Amino acid sequence: MLIARNLTKSFAGKPALQNVSFHVERGEIYGLLGHNGAGKSTSLGIILGMVMPDAGEVEIAGISVQKQRSKAMAKVGAIFEAPAFYDYLTGWQNLKLLMSYSGGFDAKAARAVVDRVGLTKRIDSKVRTYSHGMRQRLALAQALLPEPEVLLLDEPTDGLDPEGIKWFRDFILSLRDEKGMTVLFNSHLLAEVEVMCDRVAILREGKRVFEGYVSTLQEDTPVYQVNLEPWGTACGLIHCVGGEVLAPGRISLPNSVDPSTMVEKLVRGGVRVGAFAPVKRSLEDLYMEILNGAGSPNCAM
Repeated sequence: MLIARNLTKSFAGKPALQNVSFHVERGEIYGLLGHNGAGKSTSLGIILGMVMPDAGEVEIAGISVQKQRSKAMAKVGAIFEAPAFYDYLTGWQNLKLLMSYSGGFDAKAARAVVDRVGLTKRIDSKVRTYSHGMRQRLALAQALLPEPEVLLLDEPTDGLDPEGIKWFRDFILSLRDEKGMTVLFNSHLLAEVEVMCDRVAILREGKRVFEGYVSTLQEDTPVYQVNLEPWGTACGLIHCVGGEVLAPGRISLPNSVDPSTMVEKLVRGGVRVGAFAPVKRSLEDLYMEILNGAGSPNCAM
């Protein structure tokens, strides 16, 4: 449904994206992850045709954004950066005005979308009286009014309280399940991304350093939480069997290594084993391993 090929962009000579490629399947929820400045918002800006890449191209449903932007954007709804509204107008007046810019306003469709996002009781109130969460719902209503096939969201839960985050998560999942909508979004909330997304890409300093299915996290190398002394001796023994130190107190072992055998090896090597327990590997674990580099700085005596 969406293909980004070899996206490259620099600002004032500083690379923001370096040959980044990824694709999103129809009906998939796809997450872009990365630290501030990693290139997430630049990627969305290029996909929306608001930022011109130095090289590369984006296609939406086979239509080039760079060559036929209007035609490609007819299939897209988006919340990009901070949504802006006229505070002195009501939510309904804002929707009517903003939709008129892109070709027309269907009142019946708008009422249905407003009801779906839970703004029916406040849609006739001035936007200046809206909470942050209500503004995000209004922005979501605006993004859904073109009846898009693809929804692009830039940090959509930023600033929301836990109740608002849960509502957003359930809403996006319902769009995918009920309408088959394709969703691409970036977020700092890794736990939410893990629950919502089918696949993720991780960007670091403008480069794509990982792409994969969230569901495969538990199928990778087993991870253990440990308490071992002396730590330096333990690291040497772990490395001898092909294991890795992921962070202080957290290690991975090859599937071929029985953890009880590893514990026996550690004890015989003079290591005191205070704890050695399997842990569920999360998206946050993967993210930190990739960004920090697994095993490199954590074996000091």
